[in-house]
Amino acid sequence: MTEISEDRPPVELLESTLEAIIFASAEPIRPADLGTALGGIPEEEVASALEQLAARYAESGSGLILEQVAGGYRLATRSNIGAWVRMYFRNQNRTRLTPATLEVLAIVAYRQPVTAPEIQSIRGKDPTYGLKVLLEKRMLRIMGRKKVVGNPLLYGTSRQFLVHFGLNSLKDLPSIEEFDAFLDTLGQAQPVLFEGAEVAEPQAEPVPEAGEVASIPEPSRDTPGGGN
Repeated sequence: MTEISEDRPPVELLESTLEAIIFASAEPIRPADLGTALGGIPEEEVASALEQLAARYAESGSGLILEQVAGGYRLATRSNIGAWVRMYFRNQNRTRLTPATLEVLAIVAYRQPVTAPEIQSIRGKDPTYGLKVLLEKRMLRIMGRKKVVGNPLLYGTSRQFLVHFGLNSLKDLPSIEEFDAFLDTLGQAQPVLFEGAEVAEPQAEPVPEAGEVASIPEPSRDTPGGGN
């Protein structure tokens, strides 16, 4: 019988232990966090075990895959069976974003950090409601204030944004043209979100750690953290 150490799982059980933890977690977990929690296992050793686990899922034909998003790992359904999974959960209470809210989110994603007046200038409509919804859903975070007259709040995307859209970093954002096509599938007219404006390349700045609190509090509720 294998003796179980209180400090860390034995080598032969490491892969299974990581699989169980990731299965039980509601959020993607970083290899460094897994190593720390399991008695100080080196991050490289954890990453190697995760690669083997991912390969095992890929080779087995399982309906699940191990994927890397937002700098961490999670179990997800295989893309070629996604349609049937969505069919099952079609009537469940899920996070839904309206086309109008998606427009606001897209502008923030591609122009961050950006203020509400700048969003309104690009979109031509007041973004207040969309910003409120996205802050409540933890898709956005407040990054500070712009040093101009009025000191308006600066908005940026959160770690939850990456998780929701299955992105590992902002570098994985699709092109503006691809986003336009996505809005078309929602029945929107061809959007002109960035017409006549310079589109800034998304900056691959570090994603805030889970639980980190933004420096500027949201007036009506707890300040959204980067990973909450």
